[in-house]
Amino acid sequence: MAMDGYRGFLGLLVAALLVGFLSVIFTLIWVLHYREGLGWDGRALEFNWHPVLAVTGFVFIQGIAIIVYRLPWTWKCSKLLMKFIHAGLNTIAAILAIISLVAVFDYHNASNIPNMYSLHSWVGMTAVILYILQLVLGFFIFLLPLAPLSLRALVMPIHVYSGLFLFGTVIATVLMGVTEKLLFTLRKDTVPYSAFPPEGVFTNTLGLLILLFGALIFWIVTRPQWKRPKEPNSTLLQPNRGTPEGVEGSMAINFGNMDKSDSELNNEAAARKRNITLDEAGQRSTV
Repeated sequence: MAMDGYRGFLGLLVAALLVGFLSVIFTLIWVLHYREGLGWDGRALEFNWHPVLAVTGFVFIQGIAIIVYRLPWTWKCSKLLMKFIHAGLNTIAAILAIISLVAVFDYHNASNIPNMYSLHSWVGMTAVILYILQLVLGFFIFLLPLAPLSLRALVMPIHVYSGLFLFGTVIATVLMGVTEKLLFTLRKDTVPYSAFPPEGVFTNTLGLLILLFGALIFWIVTRPQWKRPKEPNSTLLQPNRGTPEGVEGSMAINFGNMDKSDSELNNEAAARKRNITLDEAGQRSTV
């Protein structure tokens, strides 16, 4: 099935993938070149896993999970398969986000740094909790054949909105975290953040890449002409019986055909009645 504006979609998709991949690479360069690398020993090297995993999972992979339904090459795949891919990507993002939190708490506890005092930590923890809740509810309502069709229709707009809201919240949290880290670390160095040190300029560029990636994902997912077409013959399994997906649409089409057939029958009956009336009138005029 052809997509409207396919070339525009392809260009934006390539741009989003490139910017997202560069965001991950820039994060790795930041921690490896400017922050002394990675480790898992409770020191600052363990903390460095926090930005790497957050940008990789919570930003890049989550962004891909959001637009996976928009890929026209997957439109021939079953909706169930795409649901598993969507849920799988979000699960990977959630796991990486949880590991990134473990790295932060380990580092803070080993260094006697208070936990959960900054706005970055409050918003970030809220985003992780809501993200896991969104993932669990999506699994039981949309992936498993347990929820009734009426419940899915009710929850779907909330699911879509909350997914985009959480993605935007994660990007804002990452930008706050990057700024907070630079303010804490560069003030201890010989060149302060306000003096435009190379690390500050490089990491600010990373923040712009993350912001651009989010903007591209939001644009792709909000274009109605790039939405995955509905599957007329697919089924949504119900607890007691199988119910065809899009049953309302099928019923509407059938009702439309019935209305059309009824009108045609009425027109034909009216025409016959007029012909009979004319015939009777003709017969009376010849008598």
